[in-house]
Amino acid sequence: MSATSAMRESRFGRGAALARLALRIGGRYVARSPRLLFASVERRGELRHDLALRSADEVAEELGSMKGVLMKLGQMASYIYEDMPLTFRAAMSRLQHRAPPMTGALASSVIVDELGDVPDRVFAEWDPVPIAAASIGQVHRAITRDGRAVAVKIQYPGIARSITSDLRNVGLLRRIVGAAFPGLDTRSLVDELGERLQEEVDYSREAENQEMFARFYDGHPVIRVPHVLSELSTPRVLTSELVSGAPFDELLRWDQHETDLAAETIYRFVFRSLYRLHAFNGDPHPGNYLFHRGGRVTFLDFGLTKRFTDDDLAPLVDAVRFIVFDKDYESFRAALERAGFLRAGAPVPTSTVVDRFGQFYGTVLQDAPMTITPAYASAIVRRFFDARGPLAPYSDVPRAYVIMQRINLGLYAVLGSLNATANWRRIAEEIWPFRNGPPSTPIGEAEAAWLSKQSEKVLKN
Repeated sequence: MSATSAMRESRFGRGAALARLALRIGGRYVARSPRLLFASVERRGELRHDLALRSADEVAEELGSMKGVLMKLGQMASYIYEDMPLTFRAAMSRLQHRAPPMTGALASSVIVDELGDVPDRVFAEWDPVPIAAASIGQVHRAITRDGRAVAVKIQYPGIARSITSDLRNVGLLRRIVGAAFPGLDTRSLVDELGERLQEEVDYSREAENQEMFARFYDGHPVIRVPHVLSELSTPRVLTSELVSGAPFDELLRWDQHETDLAAETIYRFVFRSLYRLHAFNGDPHPGNYLFHRGGRVTFLDFGLTKRFTDDDLAPLVDAVRFIVFDKDYESFRAALERAGFLRAGAPVPTSTVVDRFGQFYGTVLQDAPMTITPAYASAIVRRFFDARGPLAPYSDVPRAYVIMQRINLGLYAVLGSLNATANWRRIAEEIWPFRNGPPSTPIGEAEAAWLSKQSEKVLKN
């Protein structure tokens, strides 16, 4: 089977596959309805659970085989939206790192096209079985000719055309997402996701982004980003250092102290990258992390990296300062208007603006430890997508910040899954450029020592 047929590149083929899936699942419910009607209460619950689980598994299998935009939506659904039925969340979570892979022969053909020979001759050792498969490509282990262990990400053939086909099915996509996320306005989510995915298919851009992060965090005590081997990377193949570690589902079985340390590292990575590097990976989901004891985390996948300017960040920094420290709510509102989140002169009281937008600052409003629960994270997501509140006609997510909002939602979802506890305010004060607070945790002390060494390097150079 060719890559074209395997991923149903055409708009008609991919749309028809989704329509068949919806009809099959809907028909199954109709066929089961007499049994549900006459079953006992206990048996009725069992039948519904079995039906939902089988339907969720089919959706996961279908989205996994189709890759691209559709699979990305399934990944996001698995970790962002807590209110999705548990059976569907469990099935969708498989898409984070265990999606159906392409065949060994097809993967080998990409290596031949991009690196000039079959994998067994390009590398000293090559594992034909992928260690991960995601929405754009899959990853293989290998040993280079000079003995380095590497991870080789290979792009699915035809994925760019598949993404284009999905975007042409935008109406169907919105209906599918609307069914999965009842009550949420998913128009901007689907539109932005499709546009950004088109950028991800250029692995040369991803290699540049990943190496920027790797250099910035070199020597960091708990944050690691694998370096790229540029000589073995092309627009469709990305080779980087191989790092072993525990996946997210294994981290969930560690004790709470270890999960809190991992959560702190993720939090520091998000905001230090944003405020100090002015860049971040716009696709923060659990499949992109590897965990090690003591709070050490390896961060993977930089295909969707957004870079921010000082002008982009200025109103956001002002908003934090006004709501957290100054309690100047009129200036907070003005900062949101400057950024474009709120229409200037909107006929709503400032108290409503603070109630609506202030929730996104809930983790840093109090100087005290706070546990981020799944319910709290889910409430943040619902508030973000609320299209019926009093501010809905006057608020928007400006283009410059769409990726940033995905980062925030992804961060809350991950920390909520971990039931993570920390004094997030103190950690944030270490990182906010207008505060530069003292270390507040052992990880903060280690990071401060690293920053001091980084400053010494800059002075020497």
